[in-house]
Amino acid sequence: MNADAFRHFYNYHFAENRKTWEHVASLSFEQFLQAVGYSHGSVRDQIVHLLDAEDMWFSELRGTNALEPLPSTTEVDDRDVIRAHWDKLEQNIRAYLAELKDDMLFTKPIKEPEEDQVLFAWQVLLHVANHATDHRAQLLRVLYDLGVDTKSQDYIFYVYENP
Repeated sequence: MNADAFRHFYNYHFAENRKTWEHVASLSFEQFLQAVGYSHGSVRDQIVHLLDAEDMWFSELRGTNALEPLPSTTEVDDRDVIRAHWDKLEQNIRAYLAELKDDMLFTKPIKEPEEDQVLFAWQVLLHVANHATDHRAQLLRVLYDLGVDTKSQDYIFYVYENP
């Protein structure tokens, strides 16, 4: 396990996020906000949760403040705001990954909350990517149910396309 492997895997993560967003952009505003009785609710709510979680974890890794959170609800189509937030978050994560060195993977950089102080950086990096894969899978199912032609997010297909 090394920093380059994490940079590679996060490139996959970012690529899958963008593919998922393309599907989300095809929804009507009503579909985007449609209540879903699983996980975090609507497509919008799932994405906001995903972004908030990633921002929190990477802010803790970086020792910085999180971005200004997105509103928990909306009555206007705020996909442009969410996309801009997602892009800024990706920039922050890429900045962290650009500075990541192999030895940093075995540090315990999180100061708060106390329960997270035991986590190595590599564990946090794996958790964030795994968490996102889980939520993208949930989103892909909801999108499929809404009539969107979704595709697999399997890592191996990314590897085949990005040798």
